[in-house]
Amino acid sequence: MGGSAAVLVSIVVSIVLSLLGCTNLNIFPPSEDVRLGATLDREIRANPQQYPILQQESARQYVQSIVDRILSSPEIRYRGTFAYRVTLLHDDRTVNAFCTPGGYIYVYTGLLKFVENEATLAAVLAHEIAHAERRHATERMTKALGAQLLMDIVLGKYPGRAAELAANLFTGLALLANSRHDEAEADEYSFRYLRHTPWYPGALVFFFEKLAQQRQTRLPAVERLLSTHPLPEDRVEAMRRRIREAALPAPTEQTLRAEPYRAFLRSLPG
Repeated sequence: MGGSAAVLVSIVVSIVLSLLGCTNLNIFPPSEDVRLGATLDREIRANPQQYPILQQESARQYVQSIVDRILSSPEIRYRGTFAYRVTLLHDDRTVNAFCTPGGYIYVYTGLLKFVENEATLAAVLAHEIAHAERRHATERMTKALGAQLLMDIVLGKYPGRAAELAANLFTGLALLANSRHDEAEADEYSFRYLRHTPWYPGALVFFFEKLAQQRQTRLPAVERLLSTHPLPEDRVEAMRRRIREAALPAPTEQTLRAEPYRAFLRSLPG
């Protein structure tokens, strides 16, 4: 290899290694998030045994109205680009919600019955929206594809096999296993989004506290949630710190909306 070529390769390798160290590096356009989300939505709807959809439009609309209000935050970037459509899954044994790339939001009835007011549900939904808005899945995809693909891109050779590689890496819902950094960032943005809504911005802390209390019971539903959404103490303390620093007034019925939420819960199937 000639001296100039060796220098070029050395520079490229340095650039690639630098890129791999970036926290928010994402080589994929938002259109890839849209494509992935639509693909996953089709897979989920084709598998009613694993993902039993609740056919109750009034309940879906109630949760969708909360999502739509969150999307009014000026910090939302992909309103109109990502779907942000709610689907309810009829499974009281699963306390969970997830949002695919491109904004397809799935909420289990077990989660709806676990939270105690509208503000806490809004905080959880805002957290899931943040995963889509911050494009965590395709960011992790970038890191997983690694140095070879990045080097090809730096050299101007975006390979046609990138989409195939991505599909192989993220079959099913494996791409929804968020990192600790992703979870912390989604917590932060949940707080930020809710500051532009009528709900108490720190309501995610109520979800954390109830999880911490019920972790001792080792109920399967709670254990499954904690396996995909770890709850280290620093996440809880970080939310409490945001509440203190923002000097939020104490929550009230007006900012929690517990009564309307109880009425909603009574409309759900037992």
